[in-house]
Amino acid sequence: MDRWRGRVALVTGASAGIGAVVAKELVRLGMKVVGCARNVEKVQELAAECQSAGHSGVLVPFKCDLTKEEDILSMFAAIKAQHKGVDVCINNAGLAHPDHLLTGKTSAWRNMLDLNVLALSICTREAYQSMKERNVDDGHIININSICGHQVFPVPDIHFYTATKYAVTALTEALRQELLEAKTHIHASCISPGLVVTEFASRLYKENKEKADNLYSQYRGLEAIDVANAVTYVLSAPPHVQIGDIVIRSVEQP
Repeated sequence: MDRWRGRVALVTGASAGIGAVVAKELVRLGMKVVGCARNVEKVQELAAECQSAGHSGVLVPFKCDLTKEEDILSMFAAIKAQHKGVDVCINNAGLAHPDHLLTGKTSAWRNMLDLNVLALSICTREAYQSMKERNVDDGHIININSICGHQVFPVPDIHFYTATKYAVTALTEALRQELLEAKTHIHASCISPGLVVTEFASRLYKENKEKADNLYSQYRGLEAIDVANAVTYVLSAPPHVQIGDIVIRSVEQP
C-alpha cells in the first residue's frame, strides 16, 4: 500500500457499514479519502475519529446525493479544485428495497437502478476522466458488488436488487475491456461479499425489525472489515497484476 500513501481515494456511501470501514482503513494506511454520503454528519464524526486515532491519512467528508447526477459532477469538480483529482474510486454505495418483480413499486426499482447502477457508472466515468487528464496511469476503480451479482437466490425480496448487482458484474468486466482498449494501466476490480453484518438488513426491512434480525440469525455473516481487507488486498497487488473479481463469504454461509 506504500505507493498509495498521500494519494486521493473517493469512497461512496462512507457514512456507515462497509463504506465507513473502508474509508477509515484507507485513512489509517495514509490515503487522503473523500468520503461522500447524504448523511455527511456521520462522515464528519468518522473523520474526527480518524484524527483522534492519529491516522496518517485524512478523511474529507462530502455531502452528495448520488441519485442526482448534478451532485456527482459538483463533487468531482470540488475534488479537482481542492485535491487535484481522484486516483482511486471505490463505488460502494448501494441499497435494496423488498419490492418483488410481480408486485413491486416502479419507484423502488428506479431508486435501486439510480444508485446501484447509474451512480456507479457516472462515478466511474468521472474518475477515469480525472485520471486521464492528469496522466494518472496506475489508478484503480473498485466496485463493491455482492454475491447476488453471481447467483440468483430464491428470495423475492432481493430479486430486483440482484438484477442491479448482475449489472455491476457486467459493468466491471466491460470497464476492464474498455481500459485495455484505451491502452491504459488503470485497473478495474470487483469485490463481491456474501452477507455482511451492517445496516443493510435494517434498511431493507425498515418496517419489519423482526425480519431484519432473522436475516443475521441464520449464520454468522462477514464483518465490514473483511471487505475493507479485500479492498486493501486488491490495491496492494503489483501494478502488473489485475484482480478482476473476489467473492468472499463467511465459512458458515451455505
